[in-house]
Amino acid sequence: MLTHKEEAIFTLIKSLTKAEKRNFKLYANRINSAEELKFIQLFDALDKLDDYDEATLFKKVKGLKRSQLPNLKRHLYKQILTSLRLIHISKNVDIQIREQIDFARILYGKGLYLQSLKLLDRIRSLATDSHQDLLLMEIIEFQKLIEERHITRSRTTKGKVESLLEASARRSHIIENTCRLSNLKIKMHGWYIQIGHVKNEKDRLMVEEYFRSNLPKNLLITQLTFFEKIALYQSYVWYYYILLDFRQCFRYALKWVQLFNANPPLQKMDPDLYMRGLHYVLTSLYNLKDYPRFSKYLEEFQRFEEENQKFFSTISNTISFLYIYTSKINKHYLEGSFEEGLQLVPVIKQLIKRHEQYLDSHRIMVFNYKIAYLYMAAEKYETALDYLNQIINQKDRHLREDIQSYARLLHLVVHYEMGNYVLLEYLANSVYRFLDKLKELNETQLATISFIRQIIKLPSSEHKEAFRSFHILLKRLAKDPYEQRAFLYLNIISWVESKLKNQSLQQIVRDRFERSYQSDA
Repeated sequence: MLTHKEEAIFTLIKSLTKAEKRNFKLYANRINSAEELKFIQLFDALDKLDDYDEATLFKKVKGLKRSQLPNLKRHLYKQILTSLRLIHISKNVDIQIREQIDFARILYGKGLYLQSLKLLDRIRSLATDSHQDLLLMEIIEFQKLIEERHITRSRTTKGKVESLLEASARRSHIIENTCRLSNLKIKMHGWYIQIGHVKNEKDRLMVEEYFRSNLPKNLLITQLTFFEKIALYQSYVWYYYILLDFRQCFRYALKWVQLFNANPPLQKMDPDLYMRGLHYVLTSLYNLKDYPRFSKYLEEFQRFEEENQKFFSTISNTISFLYIYTSKINKHYLEGSFEEGLQLVPVIKQLIKRHEQYLDSHRIMVFNYKIAYLYMAAEKYETALDYLNQIINQKDRHLREDIQSYARLLHLVVHYEMGNYVLLEYLANSVYRFLDKLKELNETQLATISFIRQIIKLPSSEHKEAFRSFHILLKRLAKDPYEQRAFLYLNIISWVESKLKNQSLQQIVRDRFERSYQSDA
């Protein structure tokens, strides 16, 4: 992953598709001066490098002086962006509108303010239809400026100027509302990053008070615009997700998706936001163990990707990969088809490599945890340890503390399965200290650590009785809503049941799935 500022041009070039590179070369070759040709040489040299290396650049670009390189890189960067803008203008309505606003400013600067007004009037309709609220406000304010400074034909049209002023006031209110709602959404997301799911009644009351006090008052859903509604639904999704209320979380995620479904052009205009909505629908249904609807919306997500992938940006492709493959793994979790789920692993590893420039560490950590659980449930313990160790050896101990915590508990389970009892006593103490330091220790985690400490000291003949007592305790803890998150991350009850019934974890989950869903079919 490239992070250094001086490598920005290299990162940009490596992100280009073959079509974008070809378009850039066609665009750049219109320029014929020797100095301009040098930036094309720099492009070719950077394109052929696997890693950024300035020493190699000076060898590849003949006559390039060290003092010239910074300016040449900046110039190349600008020219690439200019060529990309020409490609993406047909795909992005906001870029089209901005271009027309620029044209209107040029016309106005030439004294052709009536032509400027006419152009603004035309693109105002486009901005309205595409729900580009900020750009629409800019257009209206520009129209007001022209009306204020010049005598136009609008004054002779009854009510036209008054209508413009009313539109300005209305748009100002919409933008203020959208801003406050998007702020709330970001604050709720930030809250989740800081504290995660609620752990007790005190947390719940604090979150409820925080949300209610920051929610804009007197909102009438029928009067909200498209993106006002989306921001409101996003806020509620995060609110209920933090509260572990997945039914309400699903309800608002579904409203988010249905709003896009009712406006198909906006699915293509902002596929990333639509796919995020589908992701939270699937996440909620997975946590509710609602397999039929989960399968339905996963199919809907995959169909959307297949039909629209040719229009996707780089980021859209990354988002679809993350969300679809996370849900594919979750589907195997629900079915108990862990062995079959392992077939996804080579594909996921290949796609991570393809998208790694755009993935942050926590995304990769989530995949490592999910893959580790697949291997553990499929009884391939050595490989499960490999993935868990990647998480445990993570340098940043504050990155996704929840994943790091449950990875360590799963690590204990795997070592128990491998019979590493001598090592387990040390590991159990280490996990306890880690969780205690993070203030992450809940009753289920504490019970699991205590159980591991206890069972490794018992003769094998007494293990089943120990598992039976632990199972009773876990069933009691599972009824506590504030212990729910522990069972979301680590299906410890099913593992205990596998030991009591002398069956594989995979068989336990699969039997439960078949009883719950296939009998209904």
